[in-house]
Amino acid sequence: MQRFVNDPDYIVDDMVKGFVKAHEDLIVKSDKNDRVVKYKNAPVEGKVGLVTGGGSGHEPAFLGYLGENMMDAVAVGEVFSSPSAQAFYDAFMEVDAGKGVACLFGNYAGDNMNVKMAIRKAKKKGVEVKMVTATDDISSSPKETKEKRHGIAGGVFMWKIGGARAALGGSLDEVIQSAQKAVDATRSICVGLEPCTIPAVGHSNFNIEDGKMEFGIGHHGEPGMQVQKLKPAKEIAAEMTKAVYEDLGLQDGDETAVIVSGLGAAPLMELYVLYDEVERYLKEKGIRIYQTLVGNYVTSLDMNGAALTVMRLDEELKELLDYEARCPGLTIKAK
Repeated sequence: MQRFVNDPDYIVDDMVKGFVKAHEDLIVKSDKNDRVVKYKNAPVEGKVGLVTGGGSGHEPAFLGYLGENMMDAVAVGEVFSSPSAQAFYDAFMEVDAGKGVACLFGNYAGDNMNVKMAIRKAKKKGVEVKMVTATDDISSSPKETKEKRHGIAGGVFMWKIGGARAALGGSLDEVIQSAQKAVDATRSICVGLEPCTIPAVGHSNFNIEDGKMEFGIGHHGEPGMQVQKLKPAKEIAAEMTKAVYEDLGLQDGDETAVIVSGLGAAPLMELYVLYDEVERYLKEKGIRIYQTLVGNYVTSLDMNGAALTVMRLDEELKELLDYEARCPGLTIKAK
């Protein structure tokens, strides 16, 4: 393993220190907990506080979505591991301005357990916290049990929509409702071409044979729907788009927002190749694309692969999607 690492066991600490220094105009580290990073103006008076968190290795998620009109605090976990309940609790307390706190995070067992423990602890201190989990990964559970699905790149839309609603003065219930609406309207699928390497392990934590690809792979290397022979990009993109299109139940005339996110090692060149085919497929089905994001939005260390995320839009979601925001991982300018 050849990586830019000091001590693999402390790579998360080193990353957080560098991240805070690089974005000191927007964020600061919490005085209460070294594993909590917050928007420099949090808590924002009169606004619902917004918290997310998860394992490291998915950068720019989760730290990259801290900032103006986005998340107010992030609880930072070890690589591919949930933050502690204490980190989530301290994040809640850092951002509470008396209007309550919305915790918006990915649907993974450890995160769910620790968030719920932190919510109970916050309640004892008189701070109301409600939660929404992203469940956009269609490969992680059948449609009949979609509430069990994991959250992947669709979290970006959840954070953007929830952040905008809070910035517009929405109540805690209104923020939760808007974030849940974004989750319900969003689907994602990943394809992996080569595995990732956890720094402290020093070697790949799973295997993809040369000439093969894993359709529906999870963001931590969880087994996908199928191991297939590697195909041309247009065939991969068509299969990804078809899967999302059908699961979301898109219809002729629907308007969407699309993310093509690299998983860490896919060149930007190749992501645009995929997007060209995604756009072509959707256009042929009569689906309009209102907003497009292509790049690294939610990654998986150095995994070679890509995620396709599609959100069906209505006028409310379009308004909230367009609302200006500024954070290291995403900037939306006012129209």
